[in-house]
Amino acid sequence: MAGFKKFLMQGNLVQLAVAFVIGAAFSTVVKAFTAMIMDLIGKLGGTPNFSSYQPGGVHVGDFITAVITFVIVAAVIYFGVVKPYEAYRERFAKEEEAEVKEIDILAEIRDELRAR
Repeated sequence: MAGFKKFLMQGNLVQLAVAFVIGAAFSTVVKAFTAMIMDLIGKLGGTPNFSSYQPGGVHVGDFITAVITFVIVAAVIYFGVVKPYEAYRERFAKEEEAEVKEIDILAEIRDELRAR
């Protein structure tokens, strides 16, 4: 039983569970945003759902709707999650790199002093 408890409390498993829950909650937000964008596109084009579009009897409308939805979801993820995360990493990763460089310099000084 102790091994199972250790497995459940591993950092990776907990992080994965949190990511899953946050992703599910974020999915609702993205779906609502996508519906809003599709309504705006529909106001421009005359129909918010392209599913009924069938030129020559080929069901192209479902594909067009899926592609537009994918592009909107990808844009929301990129601009809402990826870009802010990259900005955060750039801002705070420099401090970590500076610490590493300082340690490296001190190690070099130590090695030179030992060599004398």
